[in-house]
Amino acid sequence: MAVGKNKRLTKGGKKGAKKKVVDPFSKKDWYDVKAPAMFNIRNIGKTLVTRTQGTKIASDGLKGRVFEVSLADLQNDEVAFRKKMMEIMTREVQTNDLKEVVNKLIPDSIGKDIEKACQSIYPLHDVFVRKVKMLKKPKFELGKLMELHGEGSSSGKATGDETGAKVERADGYEPPVQESV
Repeated sequence: MAVGKNKRLTKGGKKGAKKKVVDPFSKKDWYDVKAPAMFNIRNIGKTLVTRTQGTKIASDGLKGRVFEVSLADLQNDEVAFRKKMMEIMTREVQTNDLKEVVNKLIPDSIGKDIEKACQSIYPLHDVFVRKVKMLKKPKFELGKLMELHGEGSSSGKATGDETGAKVERADGYEPPVQESV
């Protein structure tokens, strides 16, 4: 070989040249997946398919695909339940004061009302109010607080005899040791 020539370089250029990196998503199209007409919610989601190129047709890539979808996602029952529940709970809470609301929550009469109202949507059973959350705190009124605790002027239960008296004890007083607890 002649001096100065590179033995590794062939006529076509560099031998181990790297391929140009192409994003695989640039060659794909998004298609909507739809449920049969018997369901209220038709659009299930979207799926990717390689574009039509030469003899490969995109619709052939779609055929035979199976999608697993929950039946609850295809029906609007949950939204209707939630709407009906919120309607009943807000009505009960807004029309009654705190004492009456607590008295309705203890025997679970609100849960029974929800159960009766939702029977037209879907037959429910064992409906319970699990958690109650205060969304807006009312302004502080000492009179109402005392009334709730049975010490208000309107309850008539509190008298001067029910208040506690101060107990006088010696400076070094220590309670006696108990035999058992």
